[in-house]
Amino acid sequence: MTARLSDIAAQAGVSEATVSRVLNGKPGVAAGTRESVLAALDVLGYERPVRLRRRSAGLIGLITPELDNPIFPAFAQVIGQALTRQGYTPVLATQTPGGSTEDELTEMLVDRGVSGILFVSGLHADTTADMQRYDLLRGQGVPFVLVNGFSEHVQAPFVSPDDRAAMQLAVTHLVSLGHTRIGLALGPRRFVPVLRKIEGFQLGMKEKLGLAPEESAALIQHSLYSLEGGQAAATALIARGCTAIVCASDMMALGAIRAARQQGLNVPKDMSVVGFDDSPLIAFTDPPLTTIRQPVQAMGQAAVRALLEEIGGTPAPHSEFVFMPELVVRGSTASGARRAAVAERGV
Repeated sequence: MTARLSDIAAQAGVSEATVSRVLNGKPGVAAGTRESVLAALDVLGYERPVRLRRRSAGLIGLITPELDNPIFPAFAQVIGQALTRQGYTPVLATQTPGGSTEDELTEMLVDRGVSGILFVSGLHADTTADMQRYDLLRGQGVPFVLVNGFSEHVQAPFVSPDDRAAMQLAVTHLVSLGHTRIGLALGPRRFVPVLRKIEGFQLGMKEKLGLAPEESAALIQHSLYSLEGGQAAATALIARGCTAIVCASDMMALGAIRAARQQGLNVPKDMSVVGFDDSPLIAFTDPPLTTIRQPVQAMGQAAVRALLEEIGGTPAPHSEFVFMPELVVRGSTASGARRAAVAERGV
């Protein structure tokens, strides 16, 4: 192995340490240097390690956490269509409970020689996750773009909605309807979008209602991003006298409506509910859901453009592209006057 390393290093005009870093997929090697080492392997007749073999031109991996939430198939459709128009073939890899992890799916895609990978709501959004996994991926020469969630420790383009602005839109809308006891139902606190939504919610509550952060914190309930999670969170918030609830996903919002009805409350006469995403078909629920529309089309297309620029050797800035959401008012929000007395009892 020592002889081989020295031969490769001499052929490529680099140090043996650099050759070792390239062969082991370590970060910190310039793209041009990596290509020189790989070319040296080819010239000397050495077989490239599986993960360093030439990419299958045209294949792009897309990793999503699940498909139960309609927002993820929506992203997959937009991204898939954008890739197809550019002559690429998307390979959808979805995590399932008890199934493949993001790391396993990434390894599978790399082994199959994809030209790049798009991550939607992946571990990059988890503040407790080890971001070194993305350094290792970059060290293997695989371009990637991350959607929904940001980490300053990862050198890559990020595409996100403005979660803070989204919550301010929702709070402003509900306050304009007369609500003063507004709850926030969202997922586990460790996720970047959750932390940003909390910031936006508390800022909106302070600006519109004069509530200090510690006061509005009592109106925040963490749960799971699911119908059942929304139902559990809403049950707790209703018990605290909330007359309106902002939810971090449309699925949670549907659960909040179920919780209200179980307690004999009418939506929107007794309880207003705002969702987040504007998932397909959400306009046809009963009642049609007022929600914050995540700009899926624009975000998906931007993510594809950034990835293709990475693949083409003219990388986009390794920073975050933030897209403004939109409030879509439908039938699940109305005046908060009817439950004012109930709210007072919950204070």
